[in-house]
Amino acid sequence: MTRRLPALAAWCFAFLLPAAGSLALAAPPANDTLRIGSKRFTESYILAQVLAQTAAPHTPTPPSVLQGLGNTAIVYEALRSGSIDVYPEYVGTISQEILKGEASMSTQAMAAALAPLGLGVAVPLGFNDGYALAMREDTAQRLGISSLSDLAKHPELKLGLSNEFIGRADGWKPLAQRYGAPQTPVALDHGLAYDAIAQKQVDVIDIYTTDAKIGHLGLRVLKDDKAYFPRYDAVLLYRLDVPQRFPQAWAALQKLSGSIDENAMIAMNARAELQGVAFDVIARDHLAAKPGGTAPAAAGTGADPGQRGFWAKLFGPDLARLTRQHLALTFISVGLAALIGIPLAVWVFPHPRLRALVLGASSLLQTVPSLALLAMLISLMGVIGTLPALIALMLYALLPIMRNTVAGLAEVSGGLRLAGQALGMTAGQRMRLVELPLALPTIIAGVRTATAIAIGTATIAAFIGAGGYGERIVTGLALNDRELLLAGALPATLLALLSEALFEGVEALLRRRRGASPG
Repeated sequence: MTRRLPALAAWCFAFLLPAAGSLALAAPPANDTLRIGSKRFTESYILAQVLAQTAAPHTPTPPSVLQGLGNTAIVYEALRSGSIDVYPEYVGTISQEILKGEASMSTQAMAAALAPLGLGVAVPLGFNDGYALAMREDTAQRLGISSLSDLAKHPELKLGLSNEFIGRADGWKPLAQRYGAPQTPVALDHGLAYDAIAQKQVDVIDIYTTDAKIGHLGLRVLKDDKAYFPRYDAVLLYRLDVPQRFPQAWAALQKLSGSIDENAMIAMNARAELQGVAFDVIARDHLAAKPGGTAPAAAGTGADPGQRGFWAKLFGPDLARLTRQHLALTFISVGLAALIGIPLAVWVFPHPRLRALVLGASSLLQTVPSLALLAMLISLMGVIGTLPALIALMLYALLPIMRNTVAGLAEVSGGLRLAGQALGMTAGQRMRLVELPLALPTIIAGVRTATAIAIGTATIAAFIGAGGYGERIVTGLALNDRELLLAGALPATLLALLSEALFEGVEALLRRRRGASPG
């Protein structure tokens, strides 16, 4: 019986040791690495790759690209805290959403306001990607709607707007006030909105004016007849130390000024959204087409290497990296939860009121939505990536581990406790030599449940640049690419099944040993 206790500690460390190497592989890049971020929509993914490929020949190590970091608030926080060095942004967003200023704020005024924060704005890329509202052409023609003022006269129309647009300072609420629009929109992911309007589930969506699907679906872009929307010229928002840390790369990035017009950006978005071409391929081909650019490596092969089928997406070159990251996120968070939760549950077990308080607090954590918890951790810690993701996953894993530890201890019969006491054991010795070994199968069942929860929840970590299979899911959402979504979901499902098989084997081994025990 006493031999089972070391298995408990060994099991906890079994989660940590193999994942520690994976975490090292997924660790933040060194300070000599240029870190480029992007938001979670097609154009931002592409522009981040353009920046990375432009800078790559002029940096000591390849640039690190943190793709799909979420909305403006998350990406800006990543820049401000130093988690990234530069990302593509838009002047209208900087002036109104970040600086809370006027739409007419000049670039010089933005630079002056950003300088005390250690940030700068520069390198206008050459195109304006504004917000607008759009609806199906047949509906617009039938109702005689061509402008936002016309839209305000039709309260029966259903609006499906992105979460960010609904909440932005330059988004729906002030727009509705300007036009007197009475509709109450429903929130939709931007990548899914085009499917929703094509299937007539909504009548109006918010769009970026360089979106490729506007023409593909034959949508009518409604005129902003009261000039509500400012210009959203694409620029680089960067940390002021970037030109000093990467002088040659910064000089190369400055040459991108005016290099992308609106037609070029629409064409690049179309290759990603309509043809399924990979972002890095699109960026490479765009740079190769510029004067002095080099021919793409895959030119002349007769097929675009970015147009990948499902199996190519599933077994893509990123699979090993994403697997390492997902394993690290899952097993380190569960291992830490076990190392914290089991001793804490043992400590509170003899005290009913304290036990109820601690389990109630851990239950409360389960009710906090994962994205909300990640956002709170980012705000508190001032960083994005692996660390807040690990803390969030660990907090979610605490409840099943602590609850099962308490349940396992409660299952130990009073007779065995009395027998230990009769043998002269102290309370600590009884816990260590009698109660914990008997409770071990129930405790491991709690770790099993926590692992299953962590594997699924870890996909959310990609929203803050922590990697894992969620990267594919986030990108698939942005592109409305069902194959890429499935290429992220299937490995996560397989990992969950493998963990279940592993725990089933461990529990069977424990049952055999318990049955073979002389009692």
